[in-house]
Amino acid sequence: MARGTQDVAPLEMTKWFDTNYHYLVPELGPDTVFTADSAKQVAELKEALALGLTARPVLVGPVTYLLLAKPAPGVAADFEPLTLLDRLLPVYAEVLADLRAAGAEWVQVDEPALVQDRTPAELNAAERAYRDLGALTDRPKLLVASYFDRLGDALPVLAKAPVDGLALDFTEAAATNLDALAAVGGLPGKRLVAGVVNGRNIWVNDLEKSLSTLGTLLGLADRVDAAASCSLLHVPLDTGLERDIEPQVLRWLAFARQKTAEIVTLAKGLAQGTDTIAAELAANRADLTSRAGSPITRDPAVRSRAAAVTDADTRRSQPYGERAAAQRAHLRLPLLPTTTIGSFPQTGELRSARADLRAGRIDATGTRSASRPRSRRSSPSRRRPGSTSSCTARPNATTWSSTSPSSSPATSPRSTAGSSPTAPVTSVRRSWPATSPARADDGALDAVRPVPHLPPGQGHAHRPGHHARLVLRPR
Repeated sequence: MARGTQDVAPLEMTKWFDTNYHYLVPELGPDTVFTADSAKQVAELKEALALGLTARPVLVGPVTYLLLAKPAPGVAADFEPLTLLDRLLPVYAEVLADLRAAGAEWVQVDEPALVQDRTPAELNAAERAYRDLGALTDRPKLLVASYFDRLGDALPVLAKAPVDGLALDFTEAAATNLDALAAVGGLPGKRLVAGVVNGRNIWVNDLEKSLSTLGTLLGLADRVDAAASCSLLHVPLDTGLERDIEPQVLRWLAFARQKTAEIVTLAKGLAQGTDTIAAELAANRADLTSRAGSPITRDPAVRSRAAAVTDADTRRSQPYGERAAAQRAHLRLPLLPTTTIGSFPQTGELRSARADLRAGRIDATGTRSASRPRSRRSSPSRRRPGSTSSCTARPNATTWSSTSPSSSPATSPRSTAGSSPTAPVTSVRRSWPATSPARADDGALDAVRPVPHLPPGQGHAHRPGHHARLVLRPR
């Protein structure tokens, strides 16, 4: 399935929703026959139980499995894999019975496809699936899980289903799940696994805010558990393994092990009261305060733009361009030099940004002037023969200069960070000591790699005045 053969093409690989992880797309048809094989899940469950671990097996839900499948080769393109649901549910019943016999008290069934916009027919299929699975007598307790976004129209369907619990995401845009859950009357008699620790970013959790959310949810379900919003495979393992991150910045980060500790802290506070976690809350408040008041966000304009990264935890609803600009502003890096410039073909977005920077519609931090509209097209300009530009970086300042055969460095126009350059940027050369330290909070530039730009037939020998590519990244 993954690699194919000489006669059979491999399955298509595509992204798992909006993550950078991929899955092999199932190929189904009207003649597809499903067979239960729970050997892998049962073996892993028994291994965990033998180690004294209370494990909860996780299965991809039947609705998500079929919604993410596609017609097999030779099958009509309009074939709907979801029509196979009634054929698939008995196989899930067999797997659930096997897991219960192996010692599973709970089984988690993931249905992330239900956070997307779904048709009434697809919602009816979800209702039928969990009505049938919930009605089984030989099964463990069922926890239906969703993540990556709010549940939307599928929430009333799952809230009424005869399952034992729901796992919901309450981070970023999915925070609206709280109001939606209250609107449907909560989950009386069911368990709610509340994803209040973001499993898709690397920032420390705001424990007090999460505890407030958990406290509100206590009145909407029979039992509430603190959890991550999704699997923690989307973040690194442990900040303790990092050696190249400044201690001040490291305080703001939480990887998988740190997020697990945050979940434990929240569970303890929820069960025993905030007095039992007073020290953890104080340390967390100090970390959040130090991040908000960091020297790299002294400028009020920069701080307000960085709020989208630090306080809102990289909102996925924010367009990528704005989010990337906020991240650059958070590190006090100029807008234009963070991308490749010089003699290379530029995308329309970059051309527009360069034109705006030259014309003064935005400053070096990316702040746009309200009095000057954005240009969607770069102004036409030709590179003058022999002209070069330089970018000098030092703490708290970035200076651009341009020179040509008819002007000397002493008389060439200059502009500082926060203002637009006075001449088109045609190339960049390093004009600061190679031994100067480069730190993210200084806004220093990291590296310059010469890139030859010669007429055809003149080879690629490096000469003074060749165009270069400027690469910036924090250390």
